[in-house]
Parts: sequence; structure tokens; C-alpha cells
Amino acid sequence: MNVPSLAHITAAQALPVRKIQPSRAWVPLNLAELWEYRELLYLLVWRELKVRYKQTVLGFLWAIIQPFFTMLVFSVVFGRLAKMPSDGLPYPVFAYCALLPWQLFAFALNESSNSVVANQRLLTKVYFPRLLMPIAAVSVGLADFAIAFVMLLVMMAYYGIIPGTAVWTIPFWTLLAMVSALGVGLWLSALNVRYRDIRYTLPFLTQIWLYLTPVAYASSVVPASWRPLYALNPMVGVVEGFRWALLGKAASPGGTVAISVGAVAAIFVGGLFYFRRTERIFADLV
Repeated sequence: MNVPSLAHITAAQALPVRKIQPSRAWVPLNLAELWEYRELLYLLVWRELKVRYKQTVLGFLWAIIQPFFTMLVFSVVFGRLAKMPSDGLPYPVFAYCALLPWQLFAFALNESSNSVVANQRLLTKVYFPRLLMPIAAVSVGLADFAIAFVMLLVMMAYYGIIPGTAVWTIPFWTLLAMVSALGVGLWLSALNVRYRDIRYTLPFLTQIWLYLTPVAYASSVVPASWRPLYALNPMVGVVEGFRWALLGKAASPGGTVAISVGAVAAIFVGGLFYFRRTERIFADLV
């Protein structure tokens, strides 16, 4: 039987001891820890991308088919039958330009809201920053967005629409859509661990949100007195920004964007702290 020497005992006592305990109050965000686990974030995103269109016939073409056929339905129902105004632009490209950020938002919202429950096996086996799960889920939607964006460029070329100098703001509007989805997704993913009703509520919420966003219609149809309240919907600023940047709308959506950005900031910061506050019970309830 090997008896540990005094030197071994002293060396073992000198090793740092880290005791992991669940938090009992509001906890800091600890963004430095997220950076330390950046490789895991990359692996989570890559895993989702590989399985997204696995064993499908059309593969990545679904990223174009979904918004394109939705645009066709909107063009018939809202463009021809309902005669919705499109700010003097061809209705198909008017609708498709709004559908791109909306599809990114809707996909990211759905995936991030279910991210914790979907990763329950990983969650209960090893420690890692739980914020990585909704962040990875939101990031996956960028691949579909990039593919569908090519189709928008083709449609713009067909209708002879040349974007102006505001086209450089496209990354900002894309980021705003993702942060909007992540902010709401943080709230819903944490609530989904406690209340599984969230997954049944989410499709209804997304459908209502679509009609509250100027995707099928122009925001000019909203009365001026209602527009500040209307702009509290974060996607109003995103959609208006996309159309302004790509389709050459004359008026900049400055006031609308300011209100939408404020709403996004409040939702996102509140979601971050609520998610961090409740993540200590995830492993017990999931």
C-alpha cells in the first residue's frame, strides 16, 4: 500500500479548490466566461447547421422556398386583392425585402425559446455557460438569411432597383433583428423550463407578431398618432430599416428606429438578467 508522502500532501493542499454552488440572488453576466467558451459556441452552431437539412431532398433551397412562396401568397392576397400600398415599389420585392428579416427573427425566436429544453441531455451532464444555448440557436439562422438574401438581389436586379448609399447599414438591421429575437428568446427559454405551455403559445405569438409588423403592408397605413406606440415593436424599426437601406425609400426611419432600439435594449437586458437569475434551476427542472 502506497502511503502519500508529506510533500504530496502539501502539494495537494496547495491546489486551488473551486466550489460550484447555485446562485441565490441576481448574478453578474460574466461575459468573460462566454469568451472562454467561444469554441463550444462554434461547435454548437456547427452541429445545428449540419443537422438542419440532413436527409432532406432540397437541402439549403428551403431557405429560399419558404420566403419566396410566402411572398407569392402576400402578393396575391394583399397586393392584388386587398390593394395594400407598397410605397410606390413593386409589391413582390416590397414584401420579400421585409420577409427576409422577419424570417430570420421568427426562426431565431423559435429556436432560442426551445434551446434549453432541446439541450437537456447536455445541460444535465456538464457545466458550461447556459447563455451559449440561445446564442447558438439565434446564430444558426444567419445561414438561411444569407442564402435568401441572394434571391432578393436577383429580384432587385429584375425590377431595376439599385440600392443607395444606405446599403452599408444592412449589418446593423440584421444585428437588431437577431438581438430582438435573442432578447425575447431569453425570457421564453427560461420560462419554457418551468412552463411547457410556452411551446404551444409560441406559434400563436409569432403569428400575431407578424400582423403587428409592416411586412405585408407599409407602415404609412398606421395613423400618425399611433406610430410611437407601434414602434415599440422592435421589428417595425428592423423592417423599415431594411426597406430604406435596400429599396431606396426617401425618408429615413430615424424616429421609428430610435423607439425600436430602446425597446430592444430593454427586452434584451431584462432577458439577460432574468435568464442568469433562473439558470440555477435548469438542471433540476429540465
